[in-house]
Amino acid sequence: MSKKETKDLLEFLEPFSADTKETVLWLRGYVWDLYPQANELIYDNYNAMTFGWSPTDKVGHTFCSIAIYRTNQNIHFGFYWGSEISDPDKLLIGQGKQYRYILVDQIESFPQAYIKTLIAEAYNNSLSKVKDQGQLKTGLTITKSISGKKRTSKPTKKKK
Repeated sequence: MSKKETKDLLEFLEPFSADTKETVLWLRGYVWDLYPQANELIYDNYNAMTFGWSPTDKVGHTFCSIAIYRTNQNIHFGFYWGSEISDPDKLLIGQGKQYRYILVDQIESFPQAYIKTLIAEAYNNSLSKVKDQGQLKTGLTITKSISGKKRTSKPTKKKK
């Protein structure tokens, strides 16, 4: 059901280039097809438009996310607890205590099978963080925040 809820998301994606929107919406469909029981949490922030999936409505339970940065339209496919999942091929970027991601330039180069394995591990890791089973929700799209002020986007044409 929630995969069909696109009103807010499409509005928040409006400032981005057509190529960026196409890639982001493809990535969104990829995750929704794998985890239709998850909840999509949307954040239209100052520097980036971000949305991710969680078994609850809590950002701390997010297992994967997509972020589109306003100034350069870079797309991150990330893992909120990425430092806690395996990455045998060392494709994930980041050295911090938590978040890891890959930079997505185009759909054709997105490592679907590899990321599917990482998402499964991230999902199970996320579930282990849910201490109150009453927090579990199913298949919702929830707009969590909308920043009143946004950085200016500089649309660029992505390479195909």
